[in-house]
Amino acid sequence: MADIDYAALFAATPSPYLVLDPDLVIVEANQAYLDATARTRQDLIGQHLFEALPVNPADPESSRVRTTLNASLHRVLASRQPETTAVLKYDLPLGNPPGAFGERWWSVINTPVLGPDGQVMWVIHRVEDVTEYVQTHATGDQPRSRRLTEREAMEAELFGRARMLQELNEELRQAHTREREVAVALQQAMLSVPDMDQHPHIAVRYLPATRSLNVCGDWYDVVDLADGRFSVAVGDVVGHGLQAAAVMGMLRSALSAAIRALERPAQALEVLGLYARSVEGALNTTAFKVMVDQRSHLLIYSNAGHPPPVLVHPDGSCELLDQALDPPLGARPEHVPRPQAGQEYDPGDTLVLYTDGLIERRDEDIDASLAHLTNALGRTSNLSPERMADALLAQLGVATGTRDDIVLVIIRL
Repeated sequence: MADIDYAALFAATPSPYLVLDPDLVIVEANQAYLDATARTRQDLIGQHLFEALPVNPADPESSRVRTTLNASLHRVLASRQPETTAVLKYDLPLGNPPGAFGERWWSVINTPVLGPDGQVMWVIHRVEDVTEYVQTHATGDQPRSRRLTEREAMEAELFGRARMLQELNEELRQAHTREREVAVALQQAMLSVPDMDQHPHIAVRYLPATRSLNVCGDWYDVVDLADGRFSVAVGDVVGHGLQAAAVMGMLRSALSAAIRALERPAQALEVLGLYARSVEGALNTTAFKVMVDQRSHLLIYSNAGHPPPVLVHPDGSCELLDQALDPPLGARPEHVPRPQAGQEYDPGDTLVLYTDGLIERRDEDIDASLAHLTNALGRTSNLSPERMADALLAQLGVATGTRDDIVLVIIRL
């Protein structure tokens, strides 16, 4: 494959192609596209797509069509997934007479090209001119002297059904978008933490899942206790969507109440585990609860199947809080007291809690993921919690989100 001239291959490709940068500026066009649009490279290269190919001002639908195409391109940039649009009527300037446009119908596919960092470097904009087919078949205006062949009739039916399917897909996309917005709004509302106002040394990041309805049940909480102590929790409900968000809200509220009454993290998780058995969708939820005693410089914690938090020292060295580990909520058939552990800290240390979306990758095991996390934390240990949070997300390549929710809580002790 190293001997293939990809530039020549692109130039000779029979389907019309444009290459756009993320600002929708045309950076390349193949000969088939120049032929299909009667344009030269000088007409296109370096121009914004909609400046190089303006819409027909005499067509009242042209603005809507441009909006549809623009929305498709921006969805491709955001989702990093290919998208096929419905057939679009996008007329082309004829040049003679000036201001005249010719009717054109296009089948369009927009495909992202990702760089090494996973971000979109270019968009391949592929079009096919289907004007003749639409004018001949889409309206059914056949010459009276000619009947459709069986193949033409099938093509016309498939064309009509494809248009209907595209419209249905758009309706479903809009419905999914609305439901995801509701789930995100619900989740963010339930994640409100009144006691956070008293803790400027705590930085929090919550990134909802980036794909479709993959809003999940990740949560965090901060609760002030007596004698200058406070507790912090993170958790992760199994599942996606509105149900997971609702279960998250119930479990978070229950744990917040339990820690206020019992104060010991292990006992609070025991109560939460008993409660989870009565809540549909709550079993196998993971949670970590820690109480910070600022007078004795002691962390007291218990872990219900959650990834271990990290204690980061100013010199960049890290310790995993991997003691007192127990199964997720409701995993045992009978109630068993949960373990609890203590960890001393020095003022200036940093405690980092998170959910699995921060570290889990399909192509690596958990030990490698934890090593990447601790290495990144070691490089950012001298930053403030807010800057540390942003730097950590960037170094782990998740600053724009992943397929799973991410909760990150950074506490300067």
